[in-house]
Amino acid sequence: MIELNAEFWVAVAFVVFLGALVYLGAHEVMVKFIDQRRDRIKAELDEALRLKEEAQALLAQYQRKQREAEQEAAAIIAGATAEAERMMAEAKAKLEEFVARRNNMAETKIAQAEAQALADVRAASAEAAVAAAEKILTQIVKGEVADRLIVKGIDDVKTKLN
Repeated sequence: MIELNAEFWVAVAFVVFLGALVYLGAHEVMVKFIDQRRDRIKAELDEALRLKEEAQALLAQYQRKQREAEQEAAAIIAGATAEAERMMAEAKAKLEEFVARRNNMAETKIAQAEAQALADVRAASAEAAVAAAEKILTQIVKGEVADRLIVKGIDDVKTKLN
């Protein structure tokens, strides 16, 4: 007869156990559980892929906005630089015009002061000459002739010196 050892009984028990599992529908429950897990993992992968695509789209959008902002900043800086240079040139021109106007005014005032000083010196010398001539003539010439000569001489000197 066939010797029945422990290994045989373990094999028989295992086959009976598997048959009981198949009979009770354990394999369907396990397949259903595995399918649910597969579907859940697939959904998570799809969501992760969608989120990745959104993130890449946002990254591209922000990079584009950053480039646009950098270009706009460069344009603003260029405009400000040009405006500053224009203002500096304008200020320099106004300063040069102001200095030239001040120099002209100063030269005009100096010329007027020289002319006035010259006129004052002429007037003072004329008056001194008239006074000296009057004094000399009054001492030398006497009478009515002297008076006429003095008046005529004084008038002549005044008109010639002024």
